[in-house]
Amino acid sequence: SVQSSCVISLPLLSIRHTVYTKYFKNLIMEQLFETSCIGIGFKLRILHLFVGHNGLVAATYLQKGGLQAAVLERRHVLGGAAVSEEIFPGFRFSRCSYLLSLLRPHIYRDLELKKHGLKVYMRDPHAFTPMLEEGVRGAPPRSLTLGSDLATNQMEIGKFSQKDAKAYPEFVAHLERLADAMNPLLDAPPVDIPGFTSGSLRRRVAAAKTLMPIFRCGLKLGKNLPDFYEIVTAPIMKILTQWFDSEPLRATLATDGVIGAMTSPSNPGSGYVLLHHVMGEVEKEKGAWGYVEGGMGGVSQAIASAARSYGVDIFTEKDVSQILVGSDGDAKGVVLKDGTEIHSKVVLSNATPYITFKNLTPQSALSSEFIKAVDQIDYTSPVTKINGEKSLSNMFVNPSSGCIMFLWSCRPMVEMTIPSVLDPTLAPPGCHVVSLFTQFTPYYIEGREWTDQDREAFADTVFDWVEQYAPGFKKSVVGRDILAPPDLERIFGLTGGNIFHGSMSLDQLYLTRPLPSLADYRSPIKGLYLCGSGCHPGGGVMGSPGWNAALTVIADLKRR
Repeated sequence: SVQSSCVISLPLLSIRHTVYTKYFKNLIMEQLFETSCIGIGFKLRILHLFVGHNGLVAATYLQKGGLQAAVLERRHVLGGAAVSEEIFPGFRFSRCSYLLSLLRPHIYRDLELKKHGLKVYMRDPHAFTPMLEEGVRGAPPRSLTLGSDLATNQMEIGKFSQKDAKAYPEFVAHLERLADAMNPLLDAPPVDIPGFTSGSLRRRVAAAKTLMPIFRCGLKLGKNLPDFYEIVTAPIMKILTQWFDSEPLRATLATDGVIGAMTSPSNPGSGYVLLHHVMGEVEKEKGAWGYVEGGMGGVSQAIASAARSYGVDIFTEKDVSQILVGSDGDAKGVVLKDGTEIHSKVVLSNATPYITFKNLTPQSALSSEFIKAVDQIDYTSPVTKINGEKSLSNMFVNPSSGCIMFLWSCRPMVEMTIPSVLDPTLAPPGCHVVSLFTQFTPYYIEGREWTDQDREAFADTVFDWVEQYAPGFKKSVVGRDILAPPDLERIFGLTGGNIFHGSMSLDQLYLTRPLPSLADYRSPIKGLYLCGSGCHPGGGVMGSPGWNAALTVIADLKRR
């Protein structure tokens, strides 16, 4: 039930790829590593396991750093939560994550992902918020459409408030300034606090260098530092109320403050969640979002293609059951579900911290205090993802975006996207695929597990509300895939169903993500590292945790 995939990284050496692959395909890796490799003086140095997109990024950079990697993926498809699957014949879905923006630009460029097949359709306009109201003087009900053109946005906002329309461009620029200042923090590990308080003089000097991203962030912020502090700590509704009066605009913008979070726009910290969602870019357009051709699996496939171009070997349906820990307390490798042992001196885990330390690591190797701390990490999730196939109908679809947002108080919050409007590879002619990202749903229903009847009943509730805005929608849907929080956990290894590998609350960010003792990607077990979204800087398809973890491992190996 875990996202059990592996990347094995080895010292660069000359070994015939055909022989290496043959042993993996025949599932006799034990013979490969204990017989053939020993016979040629071969010794594993790094084992990288649990590969979502961050794991693929880390494996690629470890390879670029002079190590040879082999990726072992538990499922039949690569990418963790960034995957495309044909749930119904002829229809391809971004089954979990469904939009691209946060992927770090330097990773996009450095790995030449466009060359490796990554194609993105810009979502513009990016939001269409309809309203349930009687039209005035025979006019249709009002709606709010926002996109990349500021003048058009102002015209749309002006339907509700001329004051808000005038303020909107400065608000966008304000968010861009704050988000841009965060870039140095995203692309580097957090400050090395243990390095300042222990270790040799050499380590203390090295730790001092980890302060540079904070200095660069501070210099970029300048006089905006108080504004940055406020948006990171405040409820997003407080921020939006300072800028705007109209409820449709505030409600539309507030959704980015609660996406994936079991929180309210009125709760402290929701401001940072919004900032996290506007810090990305697509095709050099700040804050833009897009659909990946072929679904989100296209991101993972492009990274995998880049990895292969550097010599990484990638294998699917290889399931890890346990991390090996030696009598000296160091990581020694992993054991696969079929009993095969793979030995190494370093292990990286792209799984959630909970899965890594509660399900895969021998509990005897960890202190009771550490286990208790891991138990306290917040994985609460409000998300149920619904994927559906629909026939062509009279339902209105914004032809240039494919995104419709529905917002109701005390009712399901729904972001509905129809990526096949822009990407014809996803569905047969005359049909579409529909993605509904919904909140708020619990992990347990009144203390019991979800049943199929519960899933269908909740989907019916969502579809009934969509039907009020888009008559004919419900009848047009001919198949649906309903993923409640427990399903997201079971299929994709997302503990608690949390899409970020852990809450993005203030107590689980930067120096405390996922715990103060794990913020530097190192674990209490020497040689065992984390590289997934549970680490800094957090969730979303961004690649930074994998990049930062790879930097940490390479730096540690150089010191040995």
